[in-house]
Amino acid sequence: MQRRHLLAALAAPALAPALAPGLARAQEAWPSRPITLIVPWAPGGSNDVVARLVAPLLQEKLGQSVVVENRAGGGGSIGMGQIVRARPDGYNLLVSSASNHVFHALVSPDLGYDVREALAGIAMMVDVPNVLAVHPGLGVNNVQELLAKIRATRGGLSFGSSGTASSNHLAGELFRMMSNTELVHVPYRGGGPVANDLIAGTIPMAFMNLPTVVGPAEGGRVRIIGVGTEERVRIRPDLPTIAEQGLPGYSVRSWTGLFAPRGTPRPVIDRMAQAMREALESETVKARLTALASEPIWMDPAATDAFVRAEFDRWAPVVRAANVTTG
Repeated sequence: MQRRHLLAALAAPALAPALAPGLARAQEAWPSRPITLIVPWAPGGSNDVVARLVAPLLQEKLGQSVVVENRAGGGGSIGMGQIVRARPDGYNLLVSSASNHVFHALVSPDLGYDVREALAGIAMMVDVPNVLAVHPGLGVNNVQELLAKIRATRGGLSFGSSGTASSNHLAGELFRMMSNTELVHVPYRGGGPVANDLIAGTIPMAFMNLPTVVGPAEGGRVRIIGVGTEERVRIRPDLPTIAEQGLPGYSVRSWTGLFAPRGTPRPVIDRMAQAMREALESETVKARLTALASEPIWMDPAATDAFVRAEFDRWAPVVRAANVTTG
């Protein structure tokens, strides 16, 4: 017995170098099965559009199926929470946005986790402008005409957004606050349902992400009357800003990024980040994003984490000033 123990002890150092490459190969084997991208919003919203745009290219580059799943609800917190609780192995990732990642987190202290600590950045993907759109039947063509319509209507007008505490919700609350008008918020479970009800005339106006509404606008089913960026969108200079139409200083912008559960192996994060970079540099993706009036803004994992922390610092006082709550 003692001899066997002694032989095992002597053999261990010799076996260690041989085992190490095997362990490395096992880690490098990722991905060995399908990857799921969780979108915490309903189908048809900007996050969903971007996720489904890049998924085929990621699949091609990684050699495994990349599946997009929608987990809507709770201002994006249901899908986000699913990833926070997921095994950190790189097979379940979050296609996140400013709405759920920052705004909802700022007004929901009961999430049970700090987004900045629970999720690791993989890549920032797309910069997404917010817009103010109306149903054509409302009979307004610009912000000043809309303000006149709101003030002439008892109780004001209702506006739709992709969810409570989303960037679209904040955009509407800031608009109400800065214009000193009456507006009633109608939250939905994503940009797609908002667009459907705006097209149907169920709601007269909505604050939405531009990729969600650009198609219906081109078809004349809705009318975009202003963008929420500080300056006109470079690839859609025909759209005036809300700020230049009588609300100077008005600005709300969104974004889409890719995140993993904290603790996901660094080699996995780095490989996915590089695959995402290559996907966003594809001429096909760039052309499609341009058509959607969005722009790729790839950042590496460290820069993505830093960007998220800066977003929390930037928007916390704005959310307080706008008195946005989940109630």
